[in-house]
Amino acid sequence: MDSCVIPLRHGGLSLVQTTDFFYPLVEDPYMMGRIACANVLSDLYAMGITECDNMLMLLSISQKMNEKERDQVMPLMMKGFRDAAEEAGTSVTGGQTVINPWIIVGGVASVVCQPNDFIMPDSAIPGDVLVLTKPLGTQVAVNAHQWLDIPEKWNKIKLVISREEVEQAYQEAMLNMATLNRTAAALMHKFNAHAATDVTGFGIIGHAQNLSQQQKNDVAFVIHNLPIISKMAAISKAGGNLFGLLQGTSSETSGGLLICLPREQAARFCAEMKSSRVGLSGAMGQDGGAGDGQQAWIIGIVEKGNRCARIIDKPRIIEVPYRGSVVSAQEGSNNNASPPEVQLT
Repeated sequence: MDSCVIPLRHGGLSLVQTTDFFYPLVEDPYMMGRIACANVLSDLYAMGITECDNMLMLLSISQKMNEKERDQVMPLMMKGFRDAAEEAGTSVTGGQTVINPWIIVGGVASVVCQPNDFIMPDSAIPGDVLVLTKPLGTQVAVNAHQWLDIPEKWNKIKLVISREEVEQAYQEAMLNMATLNRTAAALMHKFNAHAATDVTGFGIIGHAQNLSQQQKNDVAFVIHNLPIISKMAAISKAGGNLFGLLQGTSSETSGGLLICLPREQAARFCAEMKSSRVGLSGAMGQDGGAGDGQQAWIIGIVEKGNRCARIIDKPRIIEVPYRGSVVSAQEGSNNNASPPEVQLT
């Protein structure tokens, strides 16, 4: 499971808790904080939990940064994390900060809930369909953005994408990663989801395999469609199958939920996702949201099988267009703290 579920001694309640952390992967520290918070909360959302009682922040300050860099970068990262937590309806009450060679950011999310507040990820049945709530391709987008300044790498992909498109894809990836999966978690209850997980470091096929192995029934997941940020499939092909994007092994960070839904409910789930008003971090029903909700796609089926997952030989690639640039909430918040070659987690 994405979170641990611990029955408490009193009142038929359970403690649901998760933790996650990683290295910086974008140049904007404020957005990095938001992404880190969204990533932590996704493990709760994958179990259909929409409320979080408390968060802790885990932060490592790089010993390679000078005092001026620390004073500029770290408060922005902390603010991004706290702002995303606030939009999720929770707060950060503590944590731990240490000195380390690399910046690390993450946290702990905890909630006490009743059994009907969460959905155990083990009840998929043949005839269900697979729904994905964010496009793939964040690892390719983030690395392509770094390659703009690395001629030997840029030369491999410049024939299939322009510099402007790389920037747009990078902004799209940031926006997706910083968007909470809270709306999808709420709709899992409404449309009777049978199981779910969030798509992160193991890629779509890795997480589909992990989820299939947890099922009580003898099922297999078959993926037919791959929604991918526009032009990222072309970059992957031009670079010699970069990161295994089309094979489903490319890592994602703070990706969407992969949900097993009854076939008759899936289209309405996707429609309601799209019609829900959400803000940057995806809190459903917030005033002042961004307008249109999140897109979701039916990407495959659940059939009888031996608890495995696969992508068909020639999956349909769905090119997901860019929605526009992300404007950081802070002016001049770029920094150079990212590792030279990002491996998303």
